[in-house]
Amino acid sequence: MSVRLGFIGTGDLGADHVRRCANIMSGATVSALYNRTQSRAEKVARQFAPQARVTATPEELIESPQVDAVVISSASQTHEELVLKAIQAGKYVFCEKPLATTAEGCERILKTESAIGKRLVQVGFMRVYDQGYLNLKSLVDQKAIGPLLMAHAAHRNPTAGPHYTREMLISETLIHDVNTFHWLLGESFTAAQVLYPRSTSKADAALQDPQLVILETESGVLIDVEVFVNCQFGYDVQCAFIGESGEIRLPEPARATVRRNGQNHTPITMGCKERFETAYDRELQAFVDGVTAGKLTGPDSWAGYVASATADACIRAQKSGQREDIRLIPQPGLYQ
Repeated sequence: MSVRLGFIGTGDLGADHVRRCANIMSGATVSALYNRTQSRAEKVARQFAPQARVTATPEELIESPQVDAVVISSASQTHEELVLKAIQAGKYVFCEKPLATTAEGCERILKTESAIGKRLVQVGFMRVYDQGYLNLKSLVDQKAIGPLLMAHAAHRNPTAGPHYTREMLISETLIHDVNTFHWLLGESFTAAQVLYPRSTSKADAALQDPQLVILETESGVLIDVEVFVNCQFGYDVQCAFIGESGEIRLPEPARATVRRNGQNHTPITMGCKERFETAYDRELQAFVDGVTAGKLTGPDSWAGYVASATADACIRAQKSGQREDIRLIPQPGLYQ
């Protein structure tokens, strides 16, 4: 039986998820769409899912008996309320990151889901489905370079929009790296610090771009992440671990090299949708498969909480210029 999906938010990424469901995934159909601008939802429906109903409100979509599970790709500040409504309606829900814009919001989701006693939420941290990161995790788990000492990472975007703020470098960009290291290492973070190198002239000075984030883990691994959202040359994600006996480095995506006019040239992706296209496919397929089986296996609400709590500390560190402690609530039994 096909899982009937309702999509809330049909902007750039949301529309791509609708396309993915309509053209690539198995075991799912698009049954309903909602977008704050209704004409946008209608356009996406005509393009990818003419059979889908466009609803007047997100609540109408969540409560519809024609919707088995909900996919949320709307603005970040709407996530908490919509996830809570989906849980209360007994619907499985896939929510793009962040799960909520604050740790407190994530806590409310944890409590509501725990009260039901069943995992209903998967968070859109797609890197855990990327083959390069899966290879990296396999080697970390095998202790291929002995005890880990440090990690170096970079998260670069060619440009940022005019409304992109200093805090969004953390809440919208770094949060992927936070979740990735939480997953790779299997441990949480104890402290964060943010350093400001010389700012690029390609961005508004108030943005203070790039930034260097330092994270400390429970076992003492020190992680530095360069966040640079106006790097100009492309979308670039890097990750490397240093251990007692060597280094493990994230492989570059497989792309052909062109030798022409006295140059070696390898194209660089210009956005996350291109770089992680297969991972996006896999994460939504895993969600559908989990709904079908009655058991979700992707990143859960606890992963969403850890990421947001860590991001909150990083934002405090942005403002204070100091090392900020990260304190988590006890992990609820549902997620252990």
